[in-house]
Amino acid sequence: PSCYSNKQNEQFRGEHFLSNCIIIGAGAAGMMCGILLGEKGHHVVILEQNERIGKKLYITGKGRCNFTNDCTRDEFLDSVKSNPRFLYSAYDVMSPQDVIEKFESWGMRTKVERGKRAFPASDKSADVIDTLRRELKKNGVKVILNTKVTEILTEDGAVCGVRTDTDTYAADHVIVATGGISYRSTGSTGDGYVFAERLGLKVTERYPSLVPMNCAEEYCREMQGLSLKNAALHIKKGKKEVYSGFGEMMFTHFGITGPLVLTASADLAGMIGKERLTSWIDLKPAVSEEQLDARILKLFDANANKAVKNVIGELYPSKMTPVILQIAGIDPDTKIHDITKEQRAAIIKATKEFPITITTLRGYEEAVVTKGGVSVREINPRTMESKKVPGLYFIGEVLDLDAYTGGFNLQIAWSTAAACAAELW
Repeated sequence: PSCYSNKQNEQFRGEHFLSNCIIIGAGAAGMMCGILLGEKGHHVVILEQNERIGKKLYITGKGRCNFTNDCTRDEFLDSVKSNPRFLYSAYDVMSPQDVIEKFESWGMRTKVERGKRAFPASDKSADVIDTLRRELKKNGVKVILNTKVTEILTEDGAVCGVRTDTDTYAADHVIVATGGISYRSTGSTGDGYVFAERLGLKVTERYPSLVPMNCAEEYCREMQGLSLKNAALHIKKGKKEVYSGFGEMMFTHFGITGPLVLTASADLAGMIGKERLTSWIDLKPAVSEEQLDARILKLFDANANKAVKNVIGELYPSKMTPVILQIAGIDPDTKIHDITKEQRAAIIKATKEFPITITTLRGYEEAVVTKGGVSVREINPRTMESKKVPGLYFIGEVLDLDAYTGGFNLQIAWSTAAACAAELW
């Protein structure tokens, strides 16, 4: 084909392989797909714009790499927020249990922790990357670093290669595994979306997901660093509750973060900043208002002559005590024996409905994943091949697929990579 350079034609002339595959991106999906294709005898070249492979994997799970979740099929699909039904076939090709078994067979010891989260036994993300690197080499997959793909080439409507900033590469199949636009410092620059749109594929609107939230209240800054282990977050749009969750969270200089908040962002990524929402935190979700009132009364009865600021500290962290009194509208120096029934009720309300005003999500640089991407309606779910451009495939985060934290997003990468590779077996 005309897009094949003389250099590439000479390179591949006389070689015996099932097909010539170019993978754009040496992240989780790209490396897994390359290994599986290499195992079956395909000639595979991975083009990576970074100076090393798996750059985002290094920071996954705070450096421990929660590489999958040892869950059931239903649990996995329930944890996928966007287009879970698209993954039915891909899951069957490579389930979480298949992923764990695969890494074990490659010599990496694994372990499963709370919430069925799977990690390398060493707690080092480098072990995941080193394992993938060994298998790439073992199966003859060529990885070319510091090489940016600028264009996917087609002839007669089908893929025939790619152009980079330095050369042109021939290919029977081009697999786009460029990731999203979260953690841009790792090389996730959104190139895959550009390639898709240039070739006539639809790309859905994108948002940062699994990301902290900005809040309007100054007292969030005042409580910076304060963690809540068992809090309930509630968010309403009008009279309808659009999110309710329980877990760990933390106050920061800009608002709130933590697992509970990141999960909420996955549900509300397209809503926060666009819709008028009401949100609050139940600081003591395991206790009813009546039980809390009884506890406060008992505490007050034992400390009738003390200032309220020196008494309710038994109920709240020290950073939160002045904030509760501020929200309740009570002077901190008020003696307990002067606290009215209405003021006590205000303390209870501030505890069970601690108000926060979520203004926006934080940016892509802090987002774990990107919500949105190449529309799955454009892609064959069994093969990951474009329905419009033969020989063009999309796998991993570049697709309009995202999930909660816990290893589910990496499982999407492994499963879609395996489905793509299985198509070419």
